[in-house]
Amino acid sequence: MSVPSSPEPAGPGQDLPPADAGSPDAPGPVDAPGSAEDHGSPESAAPAAAGFADAGVPDAFDRLWTPHRMAYIKGAGKPTGPGAHEGCPFCIAPTLSDEDGLIVARGGLVYAIMNLYPYNSGHVLICPYRHLADYTELTRDETAEFSDYTTRAITALRAVSGPHGFNIGMNLGTVAGAGIAAHLHQHVVPRWGGDTNFMPVVGRTRVLPQLLADTRKLLADAWPQDEAL
Repeated sequence: MSVPSSPEPAGPGQDLPPADAGSPDAPGPVDAPGSAEDHGSPESAAPAAAGFADAGVPDAFDRLWTPHRMAYIKGAGKPTGPGAHEGCPFCIAPTLSDEDGLIVARGGLVYAIMNLYPYNSGHVLICPYRHLADYTELTRDETAEFSDYTTRAITALRAVSGPHGFNIGMNLGTVAGAGIAAHLHQHVVPRWGGDTNFMPVVGRTRVLPQLLADTRKLLADAWPQDEAL
């Protein structure tokens, strides 16, 4: 059996019931594809009975379903408290393998890790191993390696994906937008011309063409070693 095509969208005023719809002499509604008569559904009959003739008719919008983000919305992986042993993901990640922890490179005092909820493909975080919240709490050695790993991240990203620019920075404190304020981390976000299009602006959705594990492997392989600096 062929599937009937969707009707043309109603023009101005065409979706309103006729003025004599309440008259006993008015003709009954003409059956339309997808109507309650076709499916015998009381749920679909209710809107039609209420005067919504186009109820159930597809509109002109496409949907990009992102159910994987529900974990982020519900706070999965968020610490239960400010301490290092209260579920901090930046304290847990270094205890895992590079593949399981999505770690790109490990230094003596800091490490680079993929952002689990990236703004763009290749979004890397630079984190100290120590559980501290403020940039001023870093020692001089930690600050030096923190800066060095930022440089290495930029170099690796340029080698792998050739971004046109970068957003680099930290959100210190919850009010500043830090998702995990208890453990300092710096964002290194590659940018390309035109990467901010209708999807993130209107749909609040990022389209990421590559899996995190694949990006991690590419960056790890391209990560500059000491002799290359």
